[in-house]
Amino acid sequence: MVKKIITFLILATLVSCSSSKPTIATTKKAAAVQRPRVATTKKQAPVKPIGKNYPSTNNTTEVIQSTSKTVVTSDLITNYVLQYKDIAMGNMQKYGIPASIILAQGILESGAGRGDLALEANNHFGIKCHKDWLGESVRHDDDSAQECFRKYPEAAESYRDHALFLVGKKRYETLFTYEKDDYKSWAKGLRAAGYATDPNYPDKLISYIERYNLHQYDCQVTGRNYKPFEKTTPTKSVSTPTKSASNSNANDPNSYEVQKGDTLYSISKKFNVLVDDLKQKNNLSDNAISIGQRLKVK
Repeated sequence: MVKKIITFLILATLVSCSSSKPTIATTKKAAAVQRPRVATTKKQAPVKPIGKNYPSTNNTTEVIQSTSKTVVTSDLITNYVLQYKDIAMGNMQKYGIPASIILAQGILESGAGRGDLALEANNHFGIKCHKDWLGESVRHDDDSAQECFRKYPEAAESYRDHALFLVGKKRYETLFTYEKDDYKSWAKGLRAAGYATDPNYPDKLISYIERYNLHQYDCQVTGRNYKPFEKTTPTKSVSTPTKSASNSNANDPNSYEVQKGDTLYSISKKFNVLVDDLKQKNNLSDNAISIGQRLKVK
């Protein structure tokens, strides 16, 4: 009996001791909750910013005012040149008009192909119907309301008609006395012959030719080496003619000695006389002059 009582007390003591210890499973779970998640930290790597496609700084925008107001970019003008340069060079070979002048006029008159007449009538040079036109036409406001303009089945016909227009009109005869690749004389001669009323028309053509290197297509036709346009300092462009003019005036105020780069047109502008008057005063049958030649200007 005593042995049973002692055994019972020992078992009771063991049960009491075991119940006071914390369970291992619970402790391990708590530790697991407190441990940081390494996987989450690895996923938070720095993200690189995505690059933006910014427009080219060279793709400038301008407004061309011809028979309609057209907003174009330099890229559009470049694409226009690439599209029509072969036609322009072909016309230069056949008709003797500088390809650079043809392209510059096309850019200006058609708004680089985006103007109303170019889109509606394939008319890239703003040529009006006139009495001899028997083809299709469209009406468009210009100098007067709803004027008649020529309509072409394709742009190439407009380029051809432009060449025939210059070749066939007597007032443009002087243009064909200039060198084929003398785009500056052609630009000024067009204005003098009455092709456009805008006093800045020559400067606009020359600007397009030099900005977009259109003179290279003249050189491809003539076989001459092309030199990209380089701006000269104002002192060089002004001082030489002024000095020459003063020397000639010292000898004879009514005459002028031809300098390198002079043309009858440039001399006429210098002394405010007409080209025809210069030719008449100096018994010239054409526009050919030579360096050192003395001309009567008054």
